[in-house]
Amino acid sequence: MIHSIALSLLSLTPSASTSTGLLTAHFENVLGTSLDLKIIASSEAVASTAESKVLAEINRLNDILSSRESSEFNVWRSSHGESIEISAELREVLQHFEEWNLKTDGALNPASEHIANMWASEIPSEEARENAVKEVNQAHWSLDENGATRLTDTELKLHSFTKSYVMEKAAEKAMKEEGVAGVVVNIGGDFVVKGDWTEKIGVSNPRNDAENAEVLGYLQVNNQAVATSGDYRRGSDIDGVHYSHIMDPRTAEPASEVISATVAHEDAVTAGALATAFNVLGVAASIDLAAQYPEASYLIVDKEGAEYRSENWPATSVEKSAISLVNIKEKLWTAGQSLDINFELARFEGRARRPFVAVWIEDEKHKPVKRIAVWYNKPRWLPDLRSWFAAKRDVEFDAASVTGATRGAGQYTLVWDGKNDAGEYVPLGKYTVFIEAAREHGTYQLIKQEMKFNGKSASQTLPGGEEMTAASLVYKAIK
Repeated sequence: MIHSIALSLLSLTPSASTSTGLLTAHFENVLGTSLDLKIIASSEAVASTAESKVLAEINRLNDILSSRESSEFNVWRSSHGESIEISAELREVLQHFEEWNLKTDGALNPASEHIANMWASEIPSEEARENAVKEVNQAHWSLDENGATRLTDTELKLHSFTKSYVMEKAAEKAMKEEGVAGVVVNIGGDFVVKGDWTEKIGVSNPRNDAENAEVLGYLQVNNQAVATSGDYRRGSDIDGVHYSHIMDPRTAEPASEVISATVAHEDAVTAGALATAFNVLGVAASIDLAAQYPEASYLIVDKEGAEYRSENWPATSVEKSAISLVNIKEKLWTAGQSLDINFELARFEGRARRPFVAVWIEDEKHKPVKRIAVWYNKPRWLPDLRSWFAAKRDVEFDAASVTGATRGAGQYTLVWDGKNDAGEYVPLGKYTVFIEAAREHGTYQLIKQEMKFNGKSASQTLPGGEEMTAASLVYKAIK
């Protein structure tokens, strides 16, 4: 089910100068993840209509292509040995799988889920892996003029680029609405950007768990799709060893050489297919495959953290700010120090709204020096974050640079690298960490803790409450 939890009309940014408004919205439980939507339109009414069409198209295609019991795909895959009439959309996706299976020498395979299930809790035997390779690498269907015939009983799942396919179709629906100038569809970190809009997209670091970890770089995306595939801490841990959730159907083993691949291309299916294939193929074979798509740009990260970029990779490097001039007697933070801010958002029974959360740092004079994160959905409720809102008024800063969608119940870690809002290292000394949570029409909690940063590692456990059940600070000083 798709549930809208944010809708606001904001003023224009310069990159959408031909329009009069930007609608932003956030939705949960969309294709198994979340949806962030931006629509640049001539009015709120036009944007709302386009939003409805995006959601309707996603729902329609989900009814066709998902693995749930009532979907067209699931009904068809339950058949065997007879031609079943299928929709144009299901036929198109099945054809894409046939094409990309050939283009990637078997790296993309809709039966890979069979292998993933084998690795869910134990390492399968060599014999089991050999049998799986034979079972997975055979023709699972045949297409004819009227329909498709299921040839095997092997488990199938329309993974990989299927989400990209749905996103492309949904974005096209929005762009057909008169008065819509641009749209951004972001489902689970994959993007489709169309029309009169340029989206700045940060590429996450797969080797850093922190919510606000420094990105590997930025893409300025216009009329393109961006897909990222990788382990990103998913997968299975067996006997103390982590195995990727991405399987190589040619060997029946988890992919191991590449941990992340991001691809930008004007066609969403191509971007999604290449990103997944790069994880399976490894670096050298991926670069060879990419040569067949010179219009695509990519960033591949291997298991050692080495980065491989296409010559046309458009990402700007992460800007490193110079250290500000301070009194020579003052000792500054250095790159070897960091503060982990850990907290757990409470779980509530039944239907509950997610809390808004703000995290920031103040110096001994109670002046905010670093706004680390603001998670919210509806701007009109931001004043409920009372302490953060007061700090926001006192010191001017770019709120958009730290804002993000609300998060569900669970444990989170944010990192402070010792820099202020201007990107400059601050002097060592005493600072206060604020963690504030407020729920729309609900409860409120503020945790604040002073901590001394002097180059010596330390940790503190903070008292929990109704909104945040636990919290801690861990200061790491590498000597």
